Amino acid sequence: MARLKETYIKKIVPAMTKEFGYTNRMAVPKVQKISVNIGLGEATGNSKLMDGAVNELSQIAGQRPVINKARKSIAAFKLREGMAIGCSVTLRGDRMYEFLDRLVSVTLPRVRDFRGVSSKSFDGRGNYTLGIKDQLIFPEIDYNKVEKTKGMNICITTTAKTDAEGLALLKHLGMPFRAQ
Repeated sequence: MARLKETYIKKIVPAMTKEFGYTNRMAVPKVQKISVNIGLGEATGNSKLMDGAVNELSQIAGQRPVINKARKSIAAFKLREGMAIGCSVTLRGDRMYEFLDRLVSVTLPRVRDFRGVSSKSFDGRGNYTLGIKDQLIFPEIDYNKVEKTKGMNICITTTAKTDAEGLALLKHLGMPFRAQ
């Protein structure tokens, strides 16, 4: 079992139950899934970039990503329907907890001038989205093999009903939020 999942079961569930007054332990919010997405608009001109993004995302997530293709043709962007424009991976279960643990304890502290992540990135339903500008902060990525730096979106979907519950859950899981 993942270290963070064990912490969730033994420490976070009782703490959240006490904090929000849940009567049932199944009502305590939990992390449902984590989606990691790399959008590559410039892959329309250079298809080699997509191979690099797929390899890097599979190293980061520990799972093979799905290649996203364009649904519509847009002449202004030189984009045709069916062209590969990004890749994404959805993590659940132990892999999700493993990724979240690495993100919180290893990856985010490697960001230069890191003061914490914003607590304003919740969507109103307890889900949190985090944007990363550079994939090199992940220790799995070999600096010498990177052709171009790519950003990514990390979306943490929870079962929380409100932003306050989602914020409390992520704080308990160790997410370093910035002091407002």
